[in-house]
Amino acid sequence: MLFSKVTSTQDTIPSVLLKREVILDIFIPDHLLGNETLNLLLLNDGQDAVGMAMEETLNVLYQKNKLEALVVVAIHAGENRIQEYGVAGMPDYLSRGSSAKTYNDFVMTELLPYLEKELKIPINGKKGFAGCSLGGISAFDIVWNNPDYFDLCGVFSGAFWWRSKDLKEGYTDDDRIVHQMIRESKNKLRPGADSIVEPSPALKFWLMTGTEDETADRNRNGIIDSIDDTIDIIKELLKKGYQRPEHISYYEMVGGKHNVQTWSKALPAFLCWAFSRKSYL
Repeated sequence: MLFSKVTSTQDTIPSVLLKREVILDIFIPDHLLGNETLNLLLLNDGQDAVGMAMEETLNVLYQKNKLEALVVVAIHAGENRIQEYGVAGMPDYLSRGSSAKTYNDFVMTELLPYLEKELKIPINGKKGFAGCSLGGISAFDIVWNNPDYFDLCGVFSGAFWWRSKDLKEGYTDDDRIVHQMIRESKNKLRPGADSIVEPSPALKFWLMTGTEDETADRNRNGIIDSIDDTIDIIKELLKKGYQRPEHISYYEMVGGKHNVQTWSKALPAFLCWAFSRKSYL
């Protein structure tokens, strides 16, 4: 079926866990018949959905018949963003991300049931979570730790530098928190990867960086840290048995910066990779 337009609405869910009202921007294609396979994308930093041109991008892709039916739920961040985003149970060296576990629990035990019961959105297709910068590693963390629910993750300019030790305190690359989480996790794709024997579901990952994301270059190898850190995430995933391009897609935007304008330009590529009528997975 060809969807011609997206309906955008805003809702608010009272979160007991986060102790705040969480604003949601929800994008649903018009003229659903009720018998479609309906996919779901959660988006961190939902307050940036307008700047990322989410509605306009969805409209264009639907009009070109490039997307399956997709519900996008953009979750607005709160004033406590720097604590709610991160890796659950693993705050950084400044104790940021201390509420990441609570945010994870909000998504899984409050938000998803709310979407199903209160908004009556029947999700029977693929389920993904995406985010930019710190919101990106939050999305990655939640997908990685809930592989029985989610199918895929999208990370735009992910803050994969997130570390447990300051650069001045004897930091090494082993102190990067997301990389450590992957190494120490039992998640793996096939028996034989590392020392784990039980395979995990075949998650898929779309990782994006911009060549002008930043200027920092910790190891002075001529490659900015955001690219190095993202490539090293891919290496950790490969060690777990995930493969390219079947499970991992890397998109490097020449001239891309660490801002909403760049991420809006990358958005169509991610959506087509994740939810295209012609599978890019």
